[in-house]
Amino acid sequence: MSRRKIAQENIRKIMKSGNSYVVSSPIEIVKKIKWKEKQKVIVNLKGRTIQIKDWKK
Repeated sequence: MSRRKIAQENIRKIMKSGNSYVVSSPIEIVKKIKWKEKQKVIVNLKGRTIQIKDWKK
């Protein structure tokens, strides 16, 4: 598979998984914010924008 152009790198598809929808995150962003697999996050809706934040106890 060829590498996508930089301008298109953050374009993702929405996929259905059971009763939920899934959007993949670019590995570069996940590494930069130091998130790990199975880490809990908070998902909020702000108008028509989705905000994802780290969940802290």
